[in-house]
Amino acid sequence: MQYSLTNIKLPSLKNIYVNFTAMNAQTGKYIIVLGAVLVVAGIVVYFFHDKLRWIGRLPGDIRIENENSGFYFPITTMLLLSLLVSGILWVIKKL
Repeated sequence: MQYSLTNIKLPSLKNIYVNFTAMNAQTGKYIIVLGAVLVVAGIVVYFFHDKLRWIGRLPGDIRIENENSGFYFPITTMLLLSLLVSGILWVIKKL
């Protein structure tokens, strides 16, 4: 059985086109809030980096280090971070 490229139907460009004019005032607000959150996170890390050493070193975090390489998988830290972010978003949604 031979295959031919002439039998393949490609979607039209109308279906693929992404509307780039979807930027509106609400999108701008989301970007500003995201930027403010990143600035606050940066300030916290900058000033309190010595007090945040426990992040990534919790029981349950996997760390394998050799002299030439290392493997690090922070399972517990990511679970706690996920719970924290989910809780914050839940509280914001309820407001």
